Amino acid sequence: MLPDTVHKLPREERFAYAKLLAFVARIDNELTVDEMAMFEQRLGTALLSPNQRDMIRAALKNPPSLEECLDDLHGEAGKLALRDAVLMAAADGNVDEDERDVLEEISEHLGLKEEAVDLLLAWTVKGYNWMKEGYEILNSLEE
Repeated sequence: MLPDTVHKLPREERFAYAKLLAFVARIDNELTVDEMAMFEQRLGTALLSPNQRDMIRAALKNPPSLEECLDDLHGEAGKLALRDAVLMAAADGNVDEDERDVLEEISEHLGLKEEAVDLLLAWTVKGYNWMKEGYEILNSLEE
């Protein structure tokens, strides 16, 4: 799990964060096992109430509009949501054009620098390669 600050955000901001992740998970109208695993992991860091978690999971079936998600998202919560949206978009091994467009729109809404999405995607690739290397090390431990 990522060392994180999501759980320190006010409850309303954690809910807005999770709502955006539900939207991102459904951009391509498909929810892969990898995306669902990433979604559940990140949802766990938000420490939402059981009722809020149910509302967010319902949003997976009927996602809110991007505009609705962005209305309540700003500051640190917004940046964390963008970071985790990048992780979610890349979870299936591919960031398609629709996902990329949404990530850019989120970044623009937050007023971040133009290369923000590229920087986060590069960080994500580096992290996935690091995890892959860890699996390779584990597989090499047997005699």
